[in-house]
Amino acid sequence: MLSLSQYCFFASIIAVSLALVSYVLAFASVRIARAHVVLVGEPAGADVSTLTGAESSNAVTFGILTTWLALGFLTATLLFRWRATGHGPFANMYEFSIAFAWGALLVNAYFLRRYRQWAVGVVVLPIALALLLYATTVPSEVEPLVPALQNNLLLTVHVATAVIAYGAFAVAFAAAALYMIQSNGPKWGLPDRTLLDDLSYRAMLVGFPFLTLTIVLGAIWADVAWGRYWSWDPKESASLVTWIVCAAYLHARGARGWRGKRAAMLLMLVFAASLFTYFGNLFFGGLHSYG
Repeated sequence: MLSLSQYCFFASIIAVSLALVSYVLAFASVRIARAHVVLVGEPAGADVSTLTGAESSNAVTFGILTTWLALGFLTATLLFRWRATGHGPFANMYEFSIAFAWGALLVNAYFLRRYRQWAVGVVVLPIALALLLYATTVPSEVEPLVPALQNNLLLTVHVATAVIAYGAFAVAFAAAALYMIQSNGPKWGLPDRTLLDDLSYRAMLVGFPFLTLTIVLGAIWADVAWGRYWSWDPKESASLVTWIVCAAYLHARGARGWRGKRAAMLLMLVFAASLFTYFGNLFFGGLHSYG
């Protein structure tokens, strides 16, 4: 089972890479088409999508298909490793890095179906690829669980909710980054800024409840494992900071009407806080250092 998990893992890296290359080629076709409009003098209202030709359409289709294929391979990677280890595949940085990438692709796939906008994947896919490549640099051996982790139910549910939350934050960050790229006007055939603003908000509406559940379940698990709900451990504190920034964004948008650039900057801060939470235990130790 571990061998099958490894094969699927490397297949997912290839699939993510192919999807990313396909999206980049599609964007290049859009830029070439826009240059053609300027040079040849197409009518001002010409639909650029009709000028990109079959190459761009095929690249987008191939990119979408390989994105779904990558998600399938990552799902198989986690399931095979789960079967081999006998517990949720979330016990170390190797497993959690793969799960983080899986969460990002899963949420991206959900919004791809809902909004039918593949451009967000141009930012999400490099994040997933970076996580997968990072996983190749850390130990992948199966080790006995330390006593604090020997609760299969809480291990699985607690970390799975974190994976979904971080994946949603990655998608929200991607939409916000594309918004910022064209903050001074439409560029490169990117989606409409209003749509990007709405997509990032919807992604936060997915991520925030899952992060809340992650913290609540973590407190319950901490009481079971260590006899106290909260220890101000570095990872706990970083999770709380991330939650506060998320709540600030939702409050600013709902109560203050924040939209556009200010909201996008907050979303970038949310994702930065998420990454700090994810990597923080590597630098600051604490009760979560075994991860």
